[in-house]
Amino acid sequence: MDRIANLASQKAMVMSSKSTCCMCHSIKKLFYEQGVSPTIYKLNKDSRGKEIEWALMRLGCSYAIPAVFINGQLLGSADTLVTLHLDGSLKKLPKDAGDIWL
Repeated sequence: MDRIANLASQKAMVMSSKSTCCMCHSIKKLFYEQGVSPTIYKLNKDSRGKEIEWALMRLGCSYAIPAVFINGQLLGSADTLVTLHLDGSLKKLPKDAGDIWL
């Protein structure tokens, strides 16, 4: 859990991901299209990736990837992100976090 807190607090917007995850790719594309460039941690490239996945699930993520943190706080995984996108509130969050570059 300490490792997750450390990773999540390094940048305004942090996302856990895997190179082979189509949902991770979709969420990254969604952010990039909004002018947001989150810091991406590829868990399949991390020697402790499985441990981080389990910790993310214990934090309440229905799926460990993708999991998005804004200013060190867990926003959620794909289901939460899609819901926020559909109701229009996702666009405001990165701007408030200071992680939009458009």
